[in-house]
Amino acid sequence: MRAVARVCAILNLLQESVDGVSLIDVAEATGLPKSSAFRYLWTLETRRYVERDPATGMFRLGLGFVGMQSRHLEVLRQRARPVLERLRDELGETLNLGVLDGDTTIYLDIVESRRGVRLAATRGDRDPIHSTALGKAIAARLPEAQVRGILAAGMPARTANTITTPEDYLNELGRVRRLGYAFDDGENEIDGRCLAVPIEGTPFPAALSLSAPSARFPLRQVEEVATALKAAAATLTAAPDVAALPGAAGAAGVPSAPKK
Repeated sequence: MRAVARVCAILNLLQESVDGVSLIDVAEATGLPKSSAFRYLWTLETRRYVERDPATGMFRLGLGFVGMQSRHLEVLRQRARPVLERLRDELGETLNLGVLDGDTTIYLDIVESRRGVRLAATRGDRDPIHSTALGKAIAARLPEAQVRGILAAGMPARTANTITTPEDYLNELGRVRRLGYAFDDGENEIDGRCLAVPIEGTPFPAALSLSAPSARFPLRQVEEVATALKAAAATLTAAPDVAALPGAAGAAGVPSAPKK
């Protein structure tokens, strides 16, 4: 029972962190020596419940919590890859595929711009739902109660443009639903812009987005990019192997229209 309690303590600690936790944090939270804490983390990592950033050594929750959907995520990623690459070549900027994992969005795949200066995350990175276009596009498909529950953990300002109140954010989601796309204008990174569209028909909340420095993504191009991304998302939805995923049509937790 003590071992189970320690695992739960580790997972709770990871769940509460957006940027990840260190080995020392885990040792202090569990009262374990660092060597023992590492063994717990290593065991969880081998089962994909925990993942470690090789650059920083920080630990965070992994995709193992998606359970049986892990294989389904890989199907979506493989199908999306050539679509993202084509869009990258056509539009010249970074394309992202993201899904909701717990209360954050996780980057399932990224195709980086070929330009020297680019706006790009790393596969496996996480962002909050309130400050990114990817998060908004995903949240627009969730029930309001679920969105409010996620936002209750906090809406820290990433920049001066970040939406930081639930009511303003819910109003923004209404706009996303009307337009069919979400836009982040310097809300997550001050010199960046991002546009995202939801991928309908998947058994998990997913979206794809384009990210670029503000100087290369003028507002006059928003509709052009939105049209291209909507067409790409429709292509993914219609793909036979994606459409055949269990729960792909009207999946639980991914309603066709948000509920209050």
